[in-house]
Amino acid sequence: MTAKTNSPRQSSPLLGALDNVREALRNPIIAGLVLIVYVVIVFLILRGLSRQDSLFPLKSMLAFPPLILSPFLILAANLRMGFKFILIAAVMFITVPLIGMYDPSYFELVIQICTFAGLALGLNIVVGFAGLLDLGYVAFFAVGAYLWAMFTSNVDTWFKINDLLVPASSFYLFLIIGVVVAACGGILLGLPVLRLRGDYLAIVTLGFGEVIRILAVNFNSPTNFTNGSQGLDGVARPPAPNFFTDIIVSVERLLGIPINNAQQLSQQMLFYFIAIAIIGVIILIARRLDDSPIGRAWTAIREDEVAAIAMGVPLVRMKLMAFAMGASFAGAIGVLYASKQSFVSPESFSLNQSIGILAMVIVGGIGGIRGALFGAFVVTLMNLQFLKNFSLQITNFKNADAVLPGWALGLGITFIVAVVLWFLIKRWLPSLTRIAQRVGSQLPSPTLRWAIFIPLVVIVALLALQVPDFRFDDWPTQLEPAKYERLLFGLLLILMMIFRPAGLLPEPRRRMELAEQKRAQAEPSTAGAKD
Repeated sequence: MTAKTNSPRQSSPLLGALDNVREALRNPIIAGLVLIVYVVIVFLILRGLSRQDSLFPLKSMLAFPPLILSPFLILAANLRMGFKFILIAAVMFITVPLIGMYDPSYFELVIQICTFAGLALGLNIVVGFAGLLDLGYVAFFAVGAYLWAMFTSNVDTWFKINDLLVPASSFYLFLIIGVVVAACGGILLGLPVLRLRGDYLAIVTLGFGEVIRILAVNFNSPTNFTNGSQGLDGVARPPAPNFFTDIIVSVERLLGIPINNAQQLSQQMLFYFIAIAIIGVIILIARRLDDSPIGRAWTAIREDEVAAIAMGVPLVRMKLMAFAMGASFAGAIGVLYASKQSFVSPESFSLNQSIGILAMVIVGGIGGIRGALFGAFVVTLMNLQFLKNFSLQITNFKNADAVLPGWALGLGITFIVAVVLWFLIKRWLPSLTRIAQRVGSQLPSPTLRWAIFIPLVVIVALLALQVPDFRFDDWPTQLEPAKYERLLFGLLLILMMIFRPAGLLPEPRRRMELAEQKRAQAEPSTAGAKD
């Protein structure tokens, strides 16, 4: 007769219920139905939002990210690849355009997300695939943007004076030209840095990015090419096909959507579909490169250049190809950005932009295509959705003389501190267990975790619930959330390096490398403890 023991997971009803849900979602039919219902519910919630509502910024901040991140949930589901593509296509080509018709600001946000996603995918080629730290990547973005702006802006530059402006219909041709010119720029950057690596490579590429920005500032004399720091405005936009307007008018009549300017909305829809098409091409090329001999050569260079050379990898050619491929993606995105904004200035291509794009790659997961996309989505949503909507919501509360009850503020503080404590205790649990054993405690690790966590949370809760009511009129202007984008980036990267060093969606090879490093670090400490 054997004794029956229950593990902590089996003895917990909550964890058991979660296991049952996971098991049910492994069924493709159930997973597909759940995803369809999920997308429909989120769509209806967004459809029901009104900008006249004082809580609109908060509701939009909570409702829009689940829709825009739904393709990642679909890709993670246990479904056939063909059905996944159908669901993703339905979200991108039906649900998002409908939401954009109800509120055009969502079109603007999605186009911005696609812009940064394309840049993150391009930088991931250089940093993630080939392991070349490039801090001047935004320079190629600027090359594509200025290329289209100089040939279409109505500013009195050398191109306009000499009658070299091109019609707006040349946009699609300039997408290809932007790819070629930016790729040539990537090769020019790669040639001087072939012998550099690590921090030295980062410094040189950083300098290259600043050189391009300074050239844009100073190329207004003696001949005016870029109009200097004033920038180029009146940049042409590609004409929207007439059938876009016809579709919008038909949907307006069918669904009763109040649309004020169908022509402007059709222009936004055109940019949205162009951005989706560019992202699709970039993903396809990146995927094929990653699974090709070129991708394996980049991986070898990233892991060990000396070993790669010894195995016959053409180092010079592969590095130049990595710089050229990454730069070409940025060139195409730059042309799209210039036409969308209708204005280009050197301030749009600063070092902060390069760091922000690199942060997207790191947050999502270096070396992974899906990770780079996810990082771009998350970071852009934090910047353009969470922070700005948070600031707008605080302004609305100020205008309404709202008061936050002390108990609600205390519960919020307790929840945040509890989450941080839980992860910190989980990370430091081995060390805490060894300390407890030295003082004579025989508590197992799970019990010790709760024995530390619960008293600390109770103390925090007792202190936090004593805080008084908070009037939003007292919110200091210095703490405007939208002003703290870089601080949020810094905190996000610190937390990522502590809790998820491989990224939110890590590339499998990177995850294995980190696991091997942890085992290698744990073995000496284990051996020392035995001795």
